[in-house]
Amino acid sequence: MTALIYSIIIVYTLIAAILFLYACAQLNLLFNYLKSKKTKLTHSKIDLNTLKKGYPRVTIQLPVYNEFYVMKALLENIGKIDYPKDRLEIQVLDDSTDESYELTKTYVSQLKDKGFDIKHLHRTIREGFKAGALKEGLSSATGDFIAIFDADFLPKSNWLLETLPYFSADNIGVIQTRWTHINRDYSLLTKVQAFMLDAHFTIEQVGRNSKNHFINFNGTAGIWRKSCILDAGNWNGDTLTEDLDLSYRAQLKNWKFIFLEDVETLAELPVVIAAAKSQQFRWNKGAAENFRKNIKRLYQNKNIAAITKIHGTFHLLNSSMFLGVFIIALLSVPMLYIKTQYPILQGYFVVMGFFVITTLIFLLYYWVMYKKVYGKGLVHFIRFIGLFLAFFSIAVGLSLHNTWAVLEGHLGKKSDFIRTPKFNLTSGFNSILENKYLAKNISATSVAEGILMLYFSFGIYSAFKLGDFGFTLFHLMLVFGFGYLFFQSLMTKR
Repeated sequence: MTALIYSIIIVYTLIAAILFLYACAQLNLLFNYLKSKKTKLTHSKIDLNTLKKGYPRVTIQLPVYNEFYVMKALLENIGKIDYPKDRLEIQVLDDSTDESYELTKTYVSQLKDKGFDIKHLHRTIREGFKAGALKEGLSSATGDFIAIFDADFLPKSNWLLETLPYFSADNIGVIQTRWTHINRDYSLLTKVQAFMLDAHFTIEQVGRNSKNHFINFNGTAGIWRKSCILDAGNWNGDTLTEDLDLSYRAQLKNWKFIFLEDVETLAELPVVIAAAKSQQFRWNKGAAENFRKNIKRLYQNKNIAAITKIHGTFHLLNSSMFLGVFIIALLSVPMLYIKTQYPILQGYFVVMGFFVITTLIFLLYYWVMYKKVYGKGLVHFIRFIGLFLAFFSIAVGLSLHNTWAVLEGHLGKKSDFIRTPKFNLTSGFNSILENKYLAKNISATSVAEGILMLYFSFGIYSAFKLGDFGFTLFHLMLVFGFGYLFFQSLMTKR
């Protein structure tokens, strides 16, 4: 065997082992989640009516940038918040550069006329992007607590009354609520995104929070104690996920976070592949940037338990698993040829079969989530298998795009905060293709995804040629995943 073949085998084995370790960490979170349900873990609450100073003063921050399609729905919904107006401030942190600015001015005036303390803060220079807007707004915020909602989020009218009581101790810095989705069933793409996010907002967040491991404020649909933000060093725009960054800096200073699985906040999922990719790129690159920034601080802190550091490591490296998946996928075709041409390695491939347990762990992990969110029983299980296969296929299809994001993050390459285009599908717009914020050209990544679809089709052809179908299911999923992304990109260009 040549040095190249040895190198392929070694890299493939190492990455398979790393993905298995990551799966084990997720399995531990699953056990934590199930245990928390069995013990009926609850958080202490206070009665807002008994506070000597009355209801606490709250500032709602709405960071927006060129949100032509959703501002009306956002501000109308915020105007329905059930909270004493004399204890509530609303900040519209507007970095817009298009006509949405004038629309927002109109909607803000309407809420002012209704007696709301609402301020329209417009920046002409988008320094620090979302983090910069939040920081500038915080400098004049009058609230002791800061609730944050992105433009496509629609909190229930009693949202503040459901969350504020959990600030029962002075060291509680954040209350984060669970995202739910107004357009979950719009398309296969939205179903897969909801499937992924539902797992994060059940098993991951509860699994970490129930054992006092670090969790993250998710950028929206949560509320901060203002003093926590300031004590942790305030918002910083040096990563694309300023929410994850501030979350870790706050918890490193011993602030406690609480995740409320049963308090839901509705939001819109991206409905076209370009919008979903934009969001994925920002999340995955930002996570890698945060690994560079915060991993050393995590391990230098002597007050943090070893198991919490381990989970923190996998948390910060979550997006980096796409790099491993992409390499495994690329190497699977040459590994097929190695398997058939070197019978001496049959024992190795039998041993490597152990790593199928990685997939089985994720199957169990997502099934537990599915039962919680969607329902259980035979019919639901059959639907789950179909959705899991679609999710897995599209997730591996995203591995090229997300790998590029992760590499940029780890290598320290800076880029702008690219917002995710919103659509407001309930507003009556006739076509998603009319959205003026969508990119008009096919990206180089989309072209590469089309090429990879052909590459893995060759892998399927090779299985028939060589008479070995050990990788065929994986290659079928790769063809579907990369093909889906490629053709969706073609279909959504004008």
